[in-house]
Amino acid sequence: MKKILILAIAFSLSAGAFAQDKMDKMDKKMDHKMGMKKNCVMMEDGKMMVMKGGKSMMMSKDMKMTNGTMVMTNGSVKMKNGKTMMMKNGDCMYMNGKMDKMMPHKM
Repeated sequence: MKKILILAIAFSLSAGAFAQDKMDKMDKKMDHKMGMKKNCVMMEDGKMMVMKGGKSMMMSKDMKMTNGTMVMTNGSVKMKNGKTMMMKNGDCMYMNGKMDKMMPHKM
């Protein structure tokens, strides 16, 4: 009887731990889908902004992403291969050089 009780308690505790881990993963997926990556540069209302740790500030100097892409304070982007483009409102470039579009309600 004691073995069954101990087994039931152990099962309950482990199920709770797995549920918590699953919720953390779901929260991270929702953050990504909602455009809440922590570190990126984005064009917002014609101005370049830097998002770090969820806080937004004006972009004061050109930035080089980890893949070699350069993002300038005026919104122009120079890829590692030499191609250039201009960021539009809502465009977000993560620090790894990947471009994404921010959700309109987040801007």
